[in-house]
Amino acid sequence: MLSEKMQAALNKQINAELHSAYIYLSMAAYFEDKNLTGFAHWMRVQAKEELGHAMKFFDFIVERRGRVWLEPVAAVPTEWASPLAVFENALAHEQKVTGLIHGLVNLAIEERDHAANSFLQWFVDEQVEEEASADAIVQQLKLAGDSGVALLMLDRELGARQGD
Repeated sequence: MLSEKMQAALNKQINAELHSAYIYLSMAAYFEDKNLTGFAHWMRVQAKEELGHAMKFFDFIVERRGRVWLEPVAAVPTEWASPLAVFENALAHEQKVTGLIHGLVNLAIEERDHAANSFLQWFVDEQVEEEASADAIVQQLKLAGDSGVALLMLDRELGARQGD
């Protein structure tokens, strides 16, 4: 059984993961509008991944005989100054999510909830990957600068991302 405190925190994380998916869908829409379909594809895959994360939390709560409740998802940005600004925002967002996951791990340790701690380790590892992936694209966009050719090459590369 989950403690009330852990259950509430995990439910809050479901909302954070759904919010993440909403952010990435908004970013995909931005890229679609700019005719950068590879960037849009990358963001769509990312949105689906975030939905999968939400479902992992959902299922874990259910498996522990907890109660899932869904809260409204907050509005997200719809405009950015550039593709670089989008990915800088994505990186900052992933860093925020990493902090949320670390907070959940700390709570699991405090509550002596070994099952939750074990479950959360997958997310700790996942966040390392998430941050590295967004940061790599930020760095590539910085290298590309104002080069339209480099932007189109990166668009093509991101369009090849495999989804779940």
